Amino acid sequence: MRLHAVLFDMDGTLLDTAPDFIAVAQAMRFARGLDRIPDQQVRDVVSGGARAMVLSAFDIDPLSDEFETLRLEFLDRYQDHCAVESQLYDGMAELLADIERAGLLWGVVTNKPLRFAEPIMQHLGLASRSAVLVCPDHVSRSKPDPEPMLLACSQLGLDPLTVLFVGDDLRDIESGRAAGSRTAAVRYGYIHPEDNPDTWGADVVVDHPLELRAVLANALGSS
Repeated sequence: MRLHAVLFDMDGTLLDTAPDFIAVAQAMRFARGLDRIPDQQVRDVVSGGARAMVLSAFDIDPLSDEFETLRLEFLDRYQDHCAVESQLYDGMAELLADIERAGLLWGVVTNKPLRFAEPIMQHLGLASRSAVLVCPDHVSRSKPDPEPMLLACSQLGLDPLTVLFVGDDLRDIESGRAAGSRTAAVRYGYIHPEDNPDTWGADVVVDHPLELRAVLANALGSS
């Protein structure tokens, strides 16, 4: 079926949000008199969420009360710093322009809570262009469950078969496949060093956003 929309995961796919996460982690260490850690140490675990990033920044028992205090502080600090340094990946602005010129819809399906995702989209001028934004707040089960993808397709009024979902995590590909959509995995996102996008079962794997131009051309040319 002909492609009608492209949906993106947010962190590590549409946007490089790691700089803001890194800034928060380093600020928390500085506030406690601790030395700076390598930025990559945080970047490697962004896909694991606040829990993984706090554990990467502090040598702490994840079952302790102190850990939960740190996790909540991390989220509170991020609330104030979530749209400072985050930006579109290189080539993504051109890709979005291509999508819009082709008359396709595009949107975001993310496991990022709405209180963070919405301000970032607004700050970057993407909120008015995105046709849909689905966050965990909108569903009972997040990715890898297909519910977020199915909700996005429903809100767009589209058959999932006509939608391409692009992500940098196995959960993205599993969610898209389970929903019946076509999927594209990206190697440029927040991929853990021990992970391999080639094994996720995506329809295509790319190294750069502009490589998706060929994917779109092929999909638009299909009947």
